[in-house]
Amino acid sequence: MYDTRATSEIIAQTVEGLKARGFNPSIVGTKADALEKIKELIPQGASVMNGSSTTLDEIGFIEYLKAGEHGWNNVHEAIINEKDPAQQQQLRRNSVTSDFYLGSVHALSETGEMVIASNSGSQLPHLVFTSPNLILVVGAQKITATLADALERLEKHVVPLEDARALKAYGVHTKKNKTVILHGENPMMKRNVHVLIVNEKLGF
Repeated sequence: MYDTRATSEIIAQTVEGLKARGFNPSIVGTKADALEKIKELIPQGASVMNGSSTTLDEIGFIEYLKAGEHGWNNVHEAIINEKDPAQQQQLRRNSVTSDFYLGSVHALSETGEMVIASNSGSQLPHLVFTSPNLILVVGAQKITATLADALERLEKHVVPLEDARALKAYGVHTKKNKTVILHGENPMMKRNVHVLIVNEKLGF
């Protein structure tokens, strides 16, 4: 139910829903196409921050970013490389002003609303205000009929899977501490919210 890839008709309808809310959607066929689209969207010299994302890992973005041949300012790498806890925390705070922020969503309704949940909330400032450019990569199985269905997908499908992943990776359970719904983008803010819908199953 929660892992079925949307039909072409539903994807097309979702694109229209996103456009009506001020987002900039694109449809790409494969995860390889998604990575190429990201390379097109981010110019040389731009500062780039990304959240923890299975989807970004699956499309090859994390590996490409770590390889360092992109010509971008990899803000996340600077944070990881900083060993002083106080300095690292300051870098995390500074990262919210990156030129681009990349991530995914946990559910996307056909009517264009996007649902994202977080344990720490570290990615939320980028999503709601601070980064002028967002690139959200969304597998076609994450599309739901309504916002209510999107919230249900998060609760019944995503949280259990993320909890199992966190327990295996970190030895602790996850917590759905903060949930954000992106209902729309005010054009006065002059932000670009790119939503790449990939016609494959990606992430949770």
